[in-house]
Amino acid sequence: MGVLDYILAGIMEALVGNPALTLGPLVLSWPVLMVAAGFFTGVLIGATPGLSGPFVMALSLPILISSFGYTPEALLPVLGFLVGVMKGATLGGAVPAILFNTPGTPDAVMTALDGYPMAQKGQGGKALRVAQFASVTGDTFSDIVLFVCAPFLALSIEAFLGLPEKAALMILSLSFVAAVVGGDPFKGLLAACLGLFIASIATGTNTYPRLSLGSDVLAAGLPTIAVVIGLLVVGEIFAALEDIWHAARRNLDRIEITDPGDATLSMAERRRLMPFIGTSMAIGTVVGALPGIGTTLAAALGYTAGRKMHRGDTPFGKGAPEGIAATEAANSAVSGANLIPALSLGIPGNVAAVFIILAADTIGGFNPGPSVFRFTPDEVNPELVMAFGLFTLMVVGNLLNWCFGASFMRLLGSLIRIPKSVILPVVLLLTIVSTYVQGGAMTDVYILLALGVLGYLLRKGGIPVLPLVIAYILAEPLETTIRTAFEGSGADPWFLFRGVVSPLFLTLAALIVLSSGWLRRDARAGTKLKTSKGDAP
Repeated sequence: MGVLDYILAGIMEALVGNPALTLGPLVLSWPVLMVAAGFFTGVLIGATPGLSGPFVMALSLPILISSFGYTPEALLPVLGFLVGVMKGATLGGAVPAILFNTPGTPDAVMTALDGYPMAQKGQGGKALRVAQFASVTGDTFSDIVLFVCAPFLALSIEAFLGLPEKAALMILSLSFVAAVVGGDPFKGLLAACLGLFIASIATGTNTYPRLSLGSDVLAAGLPTIAVVIGLLVVGEIFAALEDIWHAARRNLDRIEITDPGDATLSMAERRRLMPFIGTSMAIGTVVGALPGIGTTLAAALGYTAGRKMHRGDTPFGKGAPEGIAATEAANSAVSGANLIPALSLGIPGNVAAVFIILAADTIGGFNPGPSVFRFTPDEVNPELVMAFGLFTLMVVGNLLNWCFGASFMRLLGSLIRIPKSVILPVVLLLTIVSTYVQGGAMTDVYILLALGVLGYLLRKGGIPVLPLVIAYILAEPLETTIRTAFEGSGADPWFLFRGVVSPLFLTLAALIVLSSGWLRRDARAGTKLKTSKGDAP
């Protein structure tokens, strides 16, 4: 099969391969239906303060797998729903930030800087339209970069890197994530090491369990979904509930915009926004392609670049539409680019990519990594068909955003006033139920809650959770690659330091961690020096 044959096969698999409804020549497939359901659910969840895309992805993943099963036909519907949530939640986060000055995520804070002043001027509808236009434009551009770069990167790695180099590349990626996530690279390294340790329980290539302490529960291995959801979601819920408890006596008055006003956005206004959108979506795509950085930095960089470009009458922070466009284009461009390392290397770049890889690993038949993009002319590579099917579903999600995103955002004004104190306990209960449904045993619930407590304690100690989760996900392929490379080298203990590429990757990993620590230490020292000078009489 040629490249065009694989692309056509992927499109057909996504659009008509698993029909849910057939009306004559028209076929509505389960993958397309699940993308639509995920997109509108994601917009609703993103527009609800206190919730985010990863919450609903974690909540829905066990239910989706239990509903669709573990067959190859289940893969695209499950991945389609997760992709739809990822796209919709990014868009929906702008609604409370603009209308009620209640950003649900850190990057939405930048949207509120100009969105809420516009809403106070009676231009809330226009601000929502600007956010939707910038978001879908940045997301579409990022997806195009993903479609082009992921196969190219995967083929390059498969052709030029051997097993030692791939193992060193995984170590480099873990070091990069540990260094850039959180405020202290050494805490990030501690989290990554803890993730490798948890993944070592009862796993490995040997026939006897490791670190089981004689427990039958540990000997059977920790359920991956319970571990990941416990760390990422339940721990966050516990921390948010504590914040609500501390802030229970505070009752801040807030001006609510009941009428979002005019929502038209002319072509001339769109053209004026395009330079800001173009710059920010390029920034967001570059930031998103680097594992572990996320949308917050992209939003800040996009907003800063837009402010330097701005020459209009309304300054940034006072209701400039260009500020909303710069922020939304940057954080939306991250979503597609974050899947570049996930699909081409099997290395998740953010929380959404973690759940997509987790779904693929749980269902089977699709193992994100360089082997996915092997073009085999003599035989069909089903993983490559699935990859192009996933790309097709991402295009469907973008079409839904272009056609219905702005209208659906305007309908959410009365639905986002539910307090966190009501939402979070419900989400916790549903998370416990969904984990039990997927595992079918109370031990999964106990592990979920235990890892949730661990995630809460890590957050209280300032230790980032994402490096731990990514290390947990990468532990098995990393161990398998190292063992295979060690055996292939004839049991050479220095096999990782042979050649040029593998030692280079390891050196870069060490330099990234050390330089990050030194730079942040110098920054803290500079801040203290400025503070002492400012306090001096």
